[in-house]
Amino acid sequence: MSQSLEIILNALPDLILGAAVTLQITAFSVLLGMIGGSLIGVARLSPIMPLRWATRAYIDFFRGTPLLVQIFMLYFGLPALAQGFGIPLRFDRLIAAVIALSLNSAAYIGEIVRAGIQSIEPGQTEAADSLGMSGVQTMYYIIFPQALRRMIPPLGNEFITLLKDTSLVAVIGFEELFRRGQLIVADTYRAFEIYTAVALVYLVLTLLSSQFFSFLEVWMNPVKRHSKYKA
Repeated sequence: MSQSLEIILNALPDLILGAAVTLQITAFSVLLGMIGGSLIGVARLSPIMPLRWATRAYIDFFRGTPLLVQIFMLYFGLPALAQGFGIPLRFDRLIAAVIALSLNSAAYIGEIVRAGIQSIEPGQTEAADSLGMSGVQTMYYIIFPQALRRMIPPLGNEFITLLKDTSLVAVIGFEELFRRGQLIVADTYRAFEIYTAVALVYLVLTLLSSQFFSFLEVWMNPVKRHSKYKA
């Protein structure tokens, strides 16, 4: 027992470095996914039918195919396709990981944004129209700020899901938390202890993320924030 604990403690510094990389790639991917997903969500509600079809096809593809396959398509498939046309193309592992995770996340966030916007009462838009506000102004000042508060819980779930899904980029050799664990196991041959430590680090990251989004939900909701301070 003491030997297993010693192995875990010795591995923790490397695993913590891997956890920092995991958080970094998750933050970048969620940020880019939020930007892309917001545009996709708004486009899903567009009166332009081809635009709605295109965004629906995007969402169906990235939600209907495994993320692992998408990573392979991007990192191995696209360079092979480009070389077939005589175009030299090679992805850095970090860039490939961020792009793949961002594209996948944007599909899920797009649906979250669409549902959040549609949850706002139509009377809000009608009131903005009566004040002479344009469609862009109505979305920017009236609809989206209210919808964002309602999107916090599902966005938190998406962040946690993406945090765990970063383990899949280990297949292209990117050294995040899970890949660091694999390399340590290759050196120590103590798979149970190391993978237990990896799981515990993921658990800590997800619990902290969950607490952060719970705090953010309360902070962005005036009613809940007032009730909390009053209590």
